[in-house]
Parts: sequence; C-alpha cells; structure tokens
Amino acid sequence: MKVLLLHAWPLDETMWDYHAEVLTREGYDVMTPRLYGRGASIDDWAARILRDFDDPIVPVGASMGGYCALAMARRAPERVVKLVLAGSRAASDPLERRGARDIQIAQLRAHGVPEELETNVEAEDLAVAQEAIRDRMDLSAVVASFGGPLLVCVGDADDIISVEEAEELAQSALQGFIAVFPGAGHFLTVEQPEEFAETLLEFLE
Repeated sequence: MKVLLLHAWPLDETMWDYHAEVLTREGYDVMTPRLYGRGASIDDWAARILRDFDDPIVPVGASMGGYCALAMARRAPERVVKLVLAGSRAASDPLERRGARDIQIAQLRAHGVPEELETNVEAEDLAVAQEAIRDRMDLSAVVASFGGPLLVCVGDADDIISVEEAEELAQSALQGFIAVFPGAGHFLTVEQPEEFAETLLEFLE
C-alpha cells in the first residue's frame, strides 16, 4: 500500500517533506508526485498518477491535491483503500468563484507570479492548474459512494472551507471522520505539520 501525498496550489510536492519523513520512518511507502505538468485537467492528473503506481493506494490531498485524490477514487475505487481530504471540498466551483479564478489566471499570464504567493512554481504552471481547478467536476457522489474510511481535515480559521462544510462532507461518506485543527487556516498541513502527521498516522493505523 502506497501513501500518496498530493500537494496544494500554489505549493509543490516539497510541502510534504516533513510528513514524508515521518511516514517513511513509521514504515509506510510514501510518494509525493508533482501535479503540475501532468495535463490540462484534474482527471488527467489522476489518470497519469494511477498509471504510475500499481499498488493499492491511500491518497492524501491538501486543497487542490484533494480534488486529485477524489478523481483517483472516481477512476479506480477498487485501488483506493482510504482517503484523506485536508482543506478540500468535493463540490465544483460556484459561478462567482470561477470568475475569480479567471481573473487570477489572466493576471498570472500577464504579470507573472506575485510575490505574495511565495512559490517556486512557474506562472504558466500555476495558471494551467487554476484552469483545471476551475473546470473540475462535482465529485460529491464519489464521497457518498466511497467504501473505505474517509478523513476530512479542516482548520477552524480556514477562510475558504468552513468547519460546517467539512462536517457535512464527512457525514455524507459511508465511513466519514472529521478532524478540526484549532487555529489553523487553509494550509493546515503546513501550518501545523506535527499535529497533522499525528492525525494522519492514527488514521492510517
């Protein structure tokens, strides 16, 4: 069984360095695939990652990575043993959110990466990823039908996903669990790496 740590936007796979070290030390087979450059849609990313790994998998997705994790569960539910969504949702973007992404995409292509993003990822890769996020499918039905344990993690200071929304997502799963991280924002895995690693280990065991 492989644990696949799927990164958020605008971060990259290095956001998982601490967690990968902890999990590896505990005997888990850990991979941290880079999502950028795998195609124009999140479904493309999921398909390519599934081709790369033959074993049963546990996708752990942070924000954008959660969308990819759900796409993998949609494509190959028989291979996904457990599922973790951290600061992520199953629903597609509402119209107003899509419009905000369009503006961000245009700014990335016109002006490059703004300093406040604090990322080493190229502007075009970020723009393509935003297009993929904007156009993703509503995978609420995947959560509702997923047969294995599903853990939803959320920071109580997340300004994108509320605790209430995360609780509803967990409750919609057949074996859903919720973990709330006090004081954490949207990137809870980066803000509270030790706490998240401990929660993840408990869930995997």
